[in-house]
Amino acid sequence: MSVVVVTGASGGIGRSCARAFAERGAAIALIARGEKGLQAAAEDVRLRGGTPLVVPTDVADAEAVEAAVEQIERELGPIDIWVNAAFSSVFSPVWKLAADEFRRTTEVSYLGFVHCTLSVLKPMMARNRGTIVQVGSALAYRAIPLQSAYCGAKHGIRAFTESLRVELLHEKSDVHVTMVHMPGVNTPQFRWLLSRMPRQAQPVPPIYQPEVAAAAILYAADHPRQREYWVGASTVLTILGNKVAPGLLDRYLARTGFKSQQTSERRPADAPVNLWEPADGPDGKDFGAHGAFDDRAKSRAPQLWLAHNKYKLAGVGAAVVAATAAVVGRARR
Repeated sequence: MSVVVVTGASGGIGRSCARAFAERGAAIALIARGEKGLQAAAEDVRLRGGTPLVVPTDVADAEAVEAAVEQIERELGPIDIWVNAAFSSVFSPVWKLAADEFRRTTEVSYLGFVHCTLSVLKPMMARNRGTIVQVGSALAYRAIPLQSAYCGAKHGIRAFTESLRVELLHEKSDVHVTMVHMPGVNTPQFRWLLSRMPRQAQPVPPIYQPEVAAAAILYAADHPRQREYWVGASTVLTILGNKVAPGLLDRYLARTGFKSQQTSERRPADAPVNLWEPADGPDGKDFGAHGAFDDRAKSRAPQLWLAHNKYKLAGVGAAVVAATAAVVGRARR
């Protein structure tokens, strides 16, 4: 039985990821701050055939993360796969952000990944096996307006992961680290992040269901030698566009980036804020895996299908080449 750890497991991508690993019969340590979300996630895991272990932890606290790793290995056994998916953020223009808000976002969304990676690397490297999957974003390559703190964290995670990956290759280690860059995903974050926008936040379309993200994470965990995976055509186009014509993309986002991240619905004054305290804490509720965009979210991503079927496609391609060569050969005789 594999031992898997998922951070940010109480909602969104992390919650969906925990469910997917549970269907494989894994033992899953669930890390997040929200008590109600964690308990509901544990029930999800049990119902799907997995073995849950709830480990309430703020990933911004390095000592707490160290203690969590020790507890998980003591109670479940050696960690095989660690998925970093926890984050928080603020929707705001830079000039309206307070220093403590930027710091807190960075502590959770960047340093949280670093703390978890450092802590689990120790036992993994001692055993010379294990996989770390970093949940990235198209915004790790191309920053957009209103999410400067989050974009900065995702850029940092990519740089940190690239350095670590090269170091592991240098050591000829069988510990692997990979990244999965996500598009806009239908998660609860758009209802619980601190926001200074006049209307409700939304993912930049096209929007994908969290199960698509979870499937990509499981695939990456199974094939961790590839340095990164891109999910969704929008992610690929965003990254390529930034490489080819970043100035044009700047102007395009200046025109469209504010409106595309907001719905027509006014933001309630009493909306929950999870930057400092979890929205699914004792006085909150379980938000689940899905956000408010089920009617618009896609349940498939072509890049994921291609990744799953690349060996079959390679075989078909080889057969087509061989058949073409045979036809050409007969035509020449």
